[in-house]
Amino acid sequence: MKPFLFYVILFASVLITAQTKVKDTVTRRAIIGYIQTGNQVNFKPELPPLIPISGAPKPSFSYLWEMGDGTYSKEAEPKHVYKNKGTYNARLAVTNNYDNGKPPATRPKKVVINDISSPANTAIAAITDPSSFNLQKNCDPIPEEEMVVIMSYQNTENYVSNGKLYLFYNETQFKSNNFDLVDFRTHAGEREVKENTFAIANDNNDSNRFLASNETYKPIQKYRNTTNELDLETTLAIAKKEYHQVHILEMDEMNPNEVRNVFYTFKTTPEMLKDTSATVTIRGVFVPNRSYKNHKVKNLEMEIVTSHDPNKMGSSGSFINYRFVRFKRIDFKTRFQNNGEGPARMIRLETDIPDMFDKKTFKIEDMYPKCPICPKNEVTTTSCLDTIIKQKQIFFTFKNIYLPGSTQKNVHEKDSTKGFVKYSMKFNKDFHKVNTKSRTAIIFDKNEPIITNYATTRFLPGISIGAKAGYNYYPSLNNSTSYFVGATISPFKSYRFYWQAELINSIHNYKSETTTSEGFVENSATNRQYRKTTSTTKNTNINNEIPLLIRYNINNFIGIGAGVQANINTSSKQEQNSKIEIYENEKASFLISTKEETVTSNKSFTDVKTGLLFDLTIGAARIGPSVGARYVMNFKENFNYFQFYGIWKF
Repeated sequence: MKPFLFYVILFASVLITAQTKVKDTVTRRAIIGYIQTGNQVNFKPELPPLIPISGAPKPSFSYLWEMGDGTYSKEAEPKHVYKNKGTYNARLAVTNNYDNGKPPATRPKKVVINDISSPANTAIAAITDPSSFNLQKNCDPIPEEEMVVIMSYQNTENYVSNGKLYLFYNETQFKSNNFDLVDFRTHAGEREVKENTFAIANDNNDSNRFLASNETYKPIQKYRNTTNELDLETTLAIAKKEYHQVHILEMDEMNPNEVRNVFYTFKTTPEMLKDTSATVTIRGVFVPNRSYKNHKVKNLEMEIVTSHDPNKMGSSGSFINYRFVRFKRIDFKTRFQNNGEGPARMIRLETDIPDMFDKKTFKIEDMYPKCPICPKNEVTTTSCLDTIIKQKQIFFTFKNIYLPGSTQKNVHEKDSTKGFVKYSMKFNKDFHKVNTKSRTAIIFDKNEPIITNYATTRFLPGISIGAKAGYNYYPSLNNSTSYFVGATISPFKSYRFYWQAELINSIHNYKSETTTSEGFVENSATNRQYRKTTSTTKNTNINNEIPLLIRYNINNFIGIGAGVQANINTSSKQEQNSKIEIYENEKASFLISTKEETVTSNKSFTDVKTGLLFDLTIGAARIGPSVGARYVMNFKENFNYFQFYGIWKF
């Protein structure tokens, strides 16, 4: 019986262990399947089940197919006709929307074309951007996940051209890199170029359609979504300053009107910002002809997310320098997607507005669906965007529009079901350095509202350097004088609590108590004399004081603080003066002689005193001039003192 029980327990243990291992190692996978007829291939994926998020809309997949010949599709089950014989690596990137799991992993699938029997399908490769240069992504970045960026470009010249492509990534404004370039795939002979410095063409080609507009040159941040430019040197210099890394390709023999695509796979790094409203960018530069400076610039903006939710809100104010924000416009963007089975005719966005923003500076930058602003105090039957500004919110209402649903019949392109509103505002004249957050309630027709993530505004700490000078008063020391100068360092214009460190150099003079000794001395000539000796010690110390305190600004004019301080005696000079007076008798009525002696000693780093301090300032508490008083309570006897000073923070 016992052996039987032993085997039962052993079998159960193995079974449990095996089950646990399988559970831990299972990876969600999407398998590429297809049916081939000659050179026509019908793709169909095998997908894992979706994991719904409680309270979220119905989960769904979105797709990016790479056919292996330079074309792509975003349909769920695309049909593609290959133009030439050969072996192609088909790829699939699947994004799980409103889903609690990770995106399904896929492996490339070889497609072998041995027979050309159907006419080639070239519609997939078309560029929808009228500028003939476009960047797009298959999903927004999530830390430690992969994403695909497609760079599409077209030769709009009437001759065969040899050009160049730049892709800049990892912005210098962020401390850590956000992306690692894992792989790139070209299909028209583009070759990678390693350049320490960027090669610049000599002249402009003014013969055709790459002429820039009449606008004067603007910084990259002012560019529209895609722009035509002439000053290639400036474009590359600015991009090199604003991005850590660049990937460069050269292409040759590009025929007129030919469209090409390059696919980049990026993996977002673990250090990527976890701020789910921060906006990061990747910048593309397309030089159609390497012999000329004409070029196009495209910025791809992406909000960092924690899940693939098409309804979200982002802000360009995630990391702002408070010192330079007074005249800066902060962009906000609310994205939405109709996930219904039918079109939406009215979409309402109820967006929070933090108090620090000036609503009078509100400006709509862009929108989709594209429509004019609704006229005030009129009932309109045409498509328009209505805006109502309230004390704490702004209401955007798309009226009389048609936005198809992602589950609507005959809707194949998921991007057509998405829309957005992009707007900007400036800060108020007087606003504090505090973080803000806001979100949007999205209402499709009369459905329940969908609440987005929070869009945050954060300020960089910044550095404020201060200069201070004043006087130290030692109540317990007679004949004491002490003056000092110093510097402070603290965060720039902090709102409430902040740390402050200081370095102070002071000169402290004080005298010790005077001592007197008197008495008769024997003298061989006169037998007895009366001697009086007076001794005085004078000290001159040069001190380095290092206070570290935490301060709190009660308002714009009053600040208090407390902390610790180390006082290092770096140099000490002591002068001991002795005055000897000889009198005829003890009544000191007749002075016989006087003699003075001085003994000087110098020492370095003789003493270290530590203590506590308490501080009060009145004036410009956050930035600018103020006066202050401080009490320093040293742990050494007789060295407590008051400090009175003036300070100016920059």
